[in-house]
Amino acid sequence: QVQLVESGGGSVQPGGSLRLSCAASGNIFSIYTMGWYRQAPGKQRELVATITSGGRTNYADFVKGQFTVSRDNAKNTVFLQMNSLKPEDTAVYYCYADMRTAAGRYDRWGQGTQVTVSS
Repeated sequence: QVQLVESGGGSVQPGGSLRLSCAASGNIFSIYTMGWYRQAPGKQRELVATITSGGRTNYADFVKGQFTVSRDNAKNTVFLQMNSLKPEDTAVYYCYADMRTAAGRYDRWGQGTQVTVSS
């Protein structure tokens, strides 16, 4: 069973930092793009950042310079370092992976981790 397990969410004051992690496990042949999306209450899910297996990154304009995405290919893990957090960053953050398994190539999502920024 292939799954993505996120960790690192929580509550933080404005200006604080959090580091999210997401590990993919199971019978995975390869992972192409990994990344993070988020969904705030009453809003659609939106892209935060992605990273290819070669390390090419893509960021939403609203997090450039504030968040950093990275990955450890050997451990099938992607990270999101979030600095200078603002209340508007409050959302459920979802890990994403485009992967190839014995069943073929498809997208996989994590269960989501809550990030709350509040004083």
